[in-house]
Amino acid sequence: MRTVTIGVSIAVPEPHGSQLQQLRAGFGDAAAHGIPTHVTLLPPTEVDASLLPAIETHLAEVAAAGRPFPMRLSGTGTFRPLSPVVFVRVAEGAEACARLQKQVRDASGPVARELQFPYHPHVTVAHGIDDAAMDRAFEELADYEAEWPCTDFALYEQGADGVWRKLREFAFSGAVVPSQSAHVERGSLPTGQL
Repeated sequence: MRTVTIGVSIAVPEPHGSQLQQLRAGFGDAAAHGIPTHVTLLPPTEVDASLLPAIETHLAEVAAAGRPFPMRLSGTGTFRPLSPVVFVRVAEGAEACARLQKQVRDASGPVARELQFPYHPHVTVAHGIDDAAMDRAFEELADYEAEWPCTDFALYEQGADGVWRKLREFAFSGAVVPSQSAHVERGSLPTGQL
């Protein structure tokens, strides 16, 4: 039996994804370049490789039942001291993410699993680095804002080199639900942050 480590997530699109990835690397997070910027729907999960076709079918069904929704990132948060993570908050789209992740992990599906912590959608910008760098990430991205229409999610596999690679995207059907937020400058960073 060959096993693979998979994950399911919503990619943060360009230019936001690259901006946040570069900032994460700049804070000293060595994993930054191996992890595309994302909102997790299924955390790293080891599965039998022979289950991949069934997992893809399941994810296609989840996507077909869903519809696009607005995503907005705003400000920072942290899981410290419970977990050494600083993140950008999902200010809009969190409920849709919560529904999706529950459907992905549904007990009747091929990737049913319990989570170590309650689900909290976020975009990690620092993980497992020293406290001073974590504080810097928290402060420097406190005013970060980005928004986009979320139209799909993807299945990723972690390679032996630790790098996460996209296997397949799963698009929602239907039109994007309008955003509830006022106009936000897309992907804005405070002056001098890039």
